[in-house]
Amino acid sequence: MKPNRSMPDATVIPTLIYPDVRKAVDWLTSSFGFAERLQIGEGHRSQLKFGDGAVIVADVRGDRRPPRPSDTSHMVVLRVDNLDALYERAVANGARVLQEPKDFEYGERQCTIADPYGHQWSLSQTLKDVAPEEWGGTSKA
Repeated sequence: MKPNRSMPDATVIPTLIYPDVRKAVDWLTSSFGFAERLQIGEGHRSQLKFGDGAVIVADVRGDRRPPRPSDTSHMVVLRVDNLDALYERAVANGARVLQEPKDFEYGERQCTIADPYGHQWSLSQTLKDVAPEEWGGTSKA
């Protein structure tokens, strides 16, 4: 893939719609530690980095809308080194808890929160490497 300084390096880049791009960028950087890599216009779009991943925050325009409170259309997973610290930081910044941190048999500690705009985020911290077959999964080539 050719590099382009106008695009994030990630190969999968979700675009999330927010009613106020600048407020969303502030919330995501202060709550999760995203780093803004590119701002497009005053409130049109922003590209954010998180580790080797990326997300685009975009404004409401045409048929683009943020999630409605009663809908779940997507969830973004953030793999982190210290779930509990990031969870506490996000909750202190107004995240709504959907599932408290919990350890799972597949080797992950996870929780689910919603940001103040309704986007759902699953935080996932690897506790140990577990073969999928040990908990009922099936590895595919």
